[in-house]
Amino acid sequence: MAELTPDDVQLVKGNTTYATLVTINEDGTPQASITWIDTEDGLILINTAEGRRKTRNLHRDPRVAVLVEAEPYRWMSINGTVVETVPEPRALEHIDELKRRYDSKPWSPVLGQVRVIFRIRPDRIHRYED
Repeated sequence: MAELTPDDVQLVKGNTTYATLVTINEDGTPQASITWIDTEDGLILINTAEGRRKTRNLHRDPRVAVLVEAEPYRWMSINGTVVETVPEPRALEHIDELKRRYDSKPWSPVLGQVRVIFRIRPDRIHRYED
């Protein structure tokens, strides 16, 4: 397991820092999605909805790559493994926290949507800052 540094946590928790999450499709091809990101207890957290391609991919294959970019010359690439899936109600609380952090507004639930948090253990971290 690779360790997140305090600078890594600050990069992840930056108000305008988005991540690119790469999962593996059933045919082995990569699938990339822009997403909000969080960290807790040394793990990367991705909150998403059941039924999406990335969610289906992660339930089937827990390997991921995550690219976090604060600016063109400050970024971090993480190869990791989903070690836990957290369902509602915690996933709903968490998406509200993220919405307030990213947009300064509360989350508005979507009828029929089921939220889930994927907790990702960093296995390898590559950092770049110029």
